[in-house]
Amino acid sequence: MLLGKAQYNSKKHYSYKNNSGYNNINKKENCHLLFSMKSRSCLFMATDDNADNRRSSSIKKKKNKNIVIIGSGWGGLSAAHNLIQSKSDNDEISSITVIDAAPRVGGLVRDGYNTIKNNNNHGNDDNNHSQRIAEAGQHGFWDNYHNIFKLLYNDLKLNVDEEILTGYAKQGQYSPRGLEAIWPIYRDNPPLPTGLAQAVYTRFTRLPLADRLTAFPLILAFSEFDNSDAMWKKYDNVSFRDLCIRLGVSKKCYEEAFEPMILTGLFAPGAECSAAAALGMAYFFVLKSQNSFDVRWCKGNIGDKILEPWVKSMSGSGGDGGVTFLMSTRVVGFREEGHNGVISKVICEKTQGNGRGQSSSSSFELDADIVVFAVGGAALNALVVDLLNLRGTGVLATRLYLDKMVDIPYSANACWGFDKGIGQTFFDISKLHAIEGNEHGGGSIIEVDYYHAASLLVMDDESIVTKVKKDLDVMLGYTCQQAQVVDAAIVRLPNAVNWYSPGSYANMPDIQSKSIPNVYFVGDIVKTKHGSWSQEKAYVTGAEAANLVLGRPIDTNIISLSPDELHVAAGKQLVSISKKILGLGDQSFVDFLW
Repeated sequence: MLLGKAQYNSKKHYSYKNNSGYNNINKKENCHLLFSMKSRSCLFMATDDNADNRRSSSIKKKKNKNIVIIGSGWGGLSAAHNLIQSKSDNDEISSITVIDAAPRVGGLVRDGYNTIKNNNNHGNDDNNHSQRIAEAGQHGFWDNYHNIFKLLYNDLKLNVDEEILTGYAKQGQYSPRGLEAIWPIYRDNPPLPTGLAQAVYTRFTRLPLADRLTAFPLILAFSEFDNSDAMWKKYDNVSFRDLCIRLGVSKKCYEEAFEPMILTGLFAPGAECSAAAALGMAYFFVLKSQNSFDVRWCKGNIGDKILEPWVKSMSGSGGDGGVTFLMSTRVVGFREEGHNGVISKVICEKTQGNGRGQSSSSSFELDADIVVFAVGGAALNALVVDLLNLRGTGVLATRLYLDKMVDIPYSANACWGFDKGIGQTFFDISKLHAIEGNEHGGGSIIEVDYYHAASLLVMDDESIVTKVKKDLDVMLGYTCQQAQVVDAAIVRLPNAVNWYSPGSYANMPDIQSKSIPNVYFVGDIVKTKHGSWSQEKAYVTGAEAANLVLGRPIDTNIISLSPDELHVAAGKQLVSISKKILGLGDQSFVDFLW
């Protein structure tokens, strides 16, 4: 079902305006429908294989391709990076253009958000607060981010260890009762088989061993889930909470161990998250190896530390690049090339102000032989067609500037129990960014972020600051209670992160569209066999799309995840053999036993 009301104009294409601020350009008079009014997934499902083959063949034969990438997050930048790396050896690429409505590369998570006092004073005085510019959230780099580490160390040749990323450190987990768990630096402990290592070395301060042992049956689900299309379809139709109930995980173990992990890893409650997504995310971040959950953090704003050097390497300013970046530019439509059923032009409007909801001005068109969508599920819905289950959930990012230094045992922390159904994290920015106490007002700077936070986004700034400070006082105690807030940054991001709700897998796009062969999709909402998640997945899918555009094998120059440990591989093999012996076919082992 298309969104909005059609309006005809002199250029003979229909535009559909919707409430999200994007336009859906859906058909041209007397031409093949690019976006079907009857099929919500026409971009992903081909209806005429012969026609698709003819269109795909004509695209591959064309020289001097103009490539347009919509979105400048990790996926879009990865696609541009991997394409430009091959441009000098590939005479088929004429131009690469990256478009984003945000004023600077990085989109919503990029720095540039003013604090309350800075907004009130318009940054026109010389006080400390005139220099306070915040970003939305903190950016972690987990042990399995192999391709991003390769980018930072090898491609960009950044001084990662000294200037870009912190070292590894212990992490905490809090509730209104106080400290609940401590995640160690797993690599500092003697090596054990994965699963056993996490059980032995993670220290829960209140969760009894008897409750922790009830999680043991989840091994069956992890052993069966192999990231294949069949297993995604099987486990995607049940929520992670229902899976845990079915396997006998105790209520206390679920609420104090698994629900916080899902709320901060998938940004929604387990009852509203696909079990397939939860299993894939947990295996990648926690269980792939003993060291999987070891994480490093950016030492400053990610825009200054990583994104700007990356853009510079691609744009030709001090590098060998040639990517054109069009910021503050909104995509409002597409044109079709004759009767070929492919996009030939991307229609854009240059936005005014900072790119976040302003009126637009001049319009222009870009020639496009290849179009790469590098946006999240909610934005993809708005740009293309109503895909029902592809949606986002809200994030509230806050940063408090205090007048005193606060005793914060761990620089990165997850939280639970403050607001039902809302995930929460907090970070000691002063420590992570190595900010001295006399900077920015003389006290601690603490980032507190809330996920699945629609109910909090409607609060006014003052109420949000009061709530955030109250939460911190409960967790951190006396030294925090004695500190006063001197300034704060409040960033409201509705639909900012992808929501992997049960049933959403059917609507997730493949890397290449099956009905429009010059359209590609990248990002962490896209299907891939790689097995990665979050920023690493966005980067990998960008590289995979670039490989397909260049006519190379999809995994060219991509670092795969390490093989399963022997006991994990043996467990998966045992489950597979048992299913064959029992004649289960496509039936899940979990369904059979419970």
